[in-house]
Amino acid sequence: MSPKHVVFKKVSRDKSVAVYMAKRDFVDHCDFVDPVDGVIVIDPAQLKGKKVYVMLSCTFRYGRQDMDVMGVVFRRDLFVVTRQVYPELQDKEKLTHTRVQQKLLHKLGDNAYPFFFEFPDNLPCSVSLQPGPNDVGKKCAVEFEVKAFCGENQDEKIEKQSSVGLTIRKIQFSPENTEVAPFADMTFEFLMSEKPLHVKLTLPKETFYHGEPVKANVEITNSSSRNIKDISLSGELTWANLYTPALTLCNFAYQHTHLDSVPSGTTLKKEYTLYPLLAYNKDRRGIALDGRLKHEDTNLASSSIVKQEVLKEVQGMLISYKVVLKMIASGEVSVEVPFKLMNPKSEPGKDLKYFKRVYLKGVVYGDDDESPTEA
Repeated sequence: MSPKHVVFKKVSRDKSVAVYMAKRDFVDHCDFVDPVDGVIVIDPAQLKGKKVYVMLSCTFRYGRQDMDVMGVVFRRDLFVVTRQVYPELQDKEKLTHTRVQQKLLHKLGDNAYPFFFEFPDNLPCSVSLQPGPNDVGKKCAVEFEVKAFCGENQDEKIEKQSSVGLTIRKIQFSPENTEVAPFADMTFEFLMSEKPLHVKLTLPKETFYHGEPVKANVEITNSSSRNIKDISLSGELTWANLYTPALTLCNFAYQHTHLDSVPSGTTLKKEYTLYPLLAYNKDRRGIALDGRLKHEDTNLASSSIVKQEVLKEVQGMLISYKVVLKMIASGEVSVEVPFKLMNPKSEPGKDLKYFKRVYLKGVVYGDDDESPTEA
C-alpha cells in the first residue's frame, strides 16, 4: 500500500495560477530552517502572455489594522523574495528538491513548475497577539505567506483575481531536555534585622511542553525579624516588540494564597503548580499565541530560540517565559526563574499533526478552505 502524503492546493479566482505545497509548517532547527518548496500550475490561455511569479514574504504587523490612519501603516515587510517561474529561467530539475515535488510535476503535467526558497537566519517564528472582542481587521502578528501571481513584470501592482496566497508557518520544537534544574537562590537583608531572609525557587526542568503543568518548589528560610505574608507565584509571558524599546508582560497563570505565611524564625517548603494554558486566557487581549491557520486551534506562543550570533539582527517578536515568586516583608520581595514553553519534537517518520487538509494516497488535492477529506 502506497504511503499517504498531505498536499495543499489553492487556486486564483481567474484560474490562471494554482499553488500546491506538501506542508505548511517549516521547522527552524536553529542551525538551519526547512526550505520552502512546492509547485505552481498555470493556465496559459488565462495568462494571455503574462509572466508568472512566486513570492515568499514575512510580514510584521505591530499595530491592529483599524489603527492604520492618515497613511501610517503599522506594518513592515521583514523579508520578501520573488522569483519568476514562467517562462522558466532554470531547468525544472534544478528546482525540484523533494519526492513530493517530483510526484506533483509528474501528475500535474507540462504546465506545472517547481519553486524553492530558503529562509535567512534572522527571521522570527510565526506568532500573533490575541485580539479583543471589539477588535476588527487583521491582528498584530508575524506572518509568512507564499503568493503566486501573474503580470508583465514582478513590480507591477498585483491583481487579486490573478493571484493566490497560501499562509505558512515558521515554527520551532523543543531542544533536548538537559538534566540541569533551573533555580534562583537569593538572600535579602533588612534594616533593624540581624539575620537575613533566604529564598530559593526551583523548577524541575528548563523546558515544559504546551499543556504540561509547571511545578515550582519554594523554600523560604526566614531568619529575619520580619514576618513574611501574601506569598504569590505567577507565570509571566514576555514578548519583545523589536520596533519599540518596551517589553510587554502578561501573566498567564497565577496562584496567590493568604494562608501561607512565614513568621520570623520559621521555614516554609512547598510545591506550587501553574497551568500555562490558553484555555485559561481566552479573554486576555494582547497575550501572545503561536501563529495559526484557518480551522486550527493554537496555544500560548512558544519560546523563541535564536542563535547568539544573529540575536541582534532578529526583527519582529521574541517570546520568553519566567516564574515569579513574590511576597511581602515590609516591602515586596521577588525571585524569578526563566523557563521555556514549547512543542515536543515529532517522532521521525510521523507527519506533523498541524494543518492537515487532505490525506493523499499517491497525490490527491483539496482546496485550502475545505474541510479535511480522505482519498
